[in-house]
Amino acid sequence: MGLFRRRKRAAPASRDRADLDHLENFVRTRKGVEAYIEPRTTVTETTIMLIADDGEWTRRRVGGPDEARRWAHRIAIPIYDVRLMGYPQRMRDYNERRKRRPELF
Repeated sequence: MGLFRRRKRAAPASRDRADLDHLENFVRTRKGVEAYIEPRTTVTETTIMLIADDGEWTRRRVGGPDEARRWAHRIAIPIYDVRLMGYPQRMRDYNERRKRRPELF
């Protein structure tokens, strides 16, 4: 009947090579990039947000906070926890510019 059998745990989300390629390309093609770890929620896995010097940003999923830190150290960019630091003002300014003048982006 199997009432007391243990369920198998779902495997943790594995990183997609396309996600890492996108992140590495973003770092190579922008100046002053910093990484921000966004925690796992009930809806999304752990993500890493990269924010360039001008406020342009991108976000991709990663396997977990430790994996994000290892990746950032390997690429040699600073990494912060968004729960502790918050998002930088330059990102909010960039989003506001995009909202006001979408034809420029």
